Amino acid sequence: MATALTHLPDDRLSELLHGYRAASRGQRRRALILALTIAALVLLAGHVAEVDLGRLWQHGGAFFGYFDRVTMLESGAGRVWTDPAEWFWGWRKWSLLLADTLLIAYVGTALGAAGGFVLSFCAASNLVRNPWARGAARRFLEFCRTVPDIVFALIFVIAFGLGPLPGVLAIAIHSMGALGKLFSEVVENIDMKPMEGASAAGASWAAVVRYAVVPQVLPNFASYALLRFEVNVRQASVLGFVGAGGIGQDLIEAIRKFYYNDVAALLLLIILTVMLIDLGTERLRHRLIGAMEARA
Repeated sequence: MATALTHLPDDRLSELLHGYRAASRGQRRRALILALTIAALVLLAGHVAEVDLGRLWQHGGAFFGYFDRVTMLESGAGRVWTDPAEWFWGWRKWSLLLADTLLIAYVGTALGAAGGFVLSFCAASNLVRNPWARGAARRFLEFCRTVPDIVFALIFVIAFGLGPLPGVLAIAIHSMGALGKLFSEVVENIDMKPMEGASAAGASWAAVVRYAVVPQVLPNFASYALLRFEVNVRQASVLGFVGAGGIGQDLIEAIRKFYYNDVAALLLLIILTVMLIDLGTERLRHRLIGAMEARA
């Protein structure tokens, strides 16, 4: 059955059109003010950082020229991939260093995830009502993730000397702060009914966490820990720059001594390793998420 469209009077249509145009002008005005504010802040940041666009344009080619140079053989006979034997002459040594990097990232992530696991329950507002205890846990996690891991690595290198231990400790502390924050947010979004039931049955705080909270959050915890492991593999390579073990030590030495072919080979090994780890952990995360959704 067809229905006739209501035709508003011209004065009413004019009033509505005027209101629409006024609202549109307000939105455009706010968008323009926001854009101008962002542009002003960018210019201010560039001034404070002493950014010289002319110099950047003049010397920008050197940046790309360096990557062109690292892909050339030392003899100048061609690109590095034309002679893989010369390019990867130290693959045995580099493979061992790369294994060290992976172990540094793995152990650091495991320790950091364990610390973040424990502290996340203390930092969750729905589990700890005492604001002082909860605040102390949160401030400690903030300290751990605010201080850059490379700063921790420098401190531990001075304390314990060169080697993998400073890298493991630096990654563990920084991962604990980052994962503790993420874990606590997961805990704060759980279903409270199992927890309330356990509390009503007389369970202790530890028992409530063990039987009513952990089963709900464990898949998300594992997913975040895997994601952090991906990040830490890259970070472990960088920490080698300050003597914290792994393949980064050879990479920074090759950069300083202008061993261009070694730089290219080491970068390629690190990139391929990170890509493989990303693909593997992505599949694991998807399985964990799928298992969690199937249980729900």
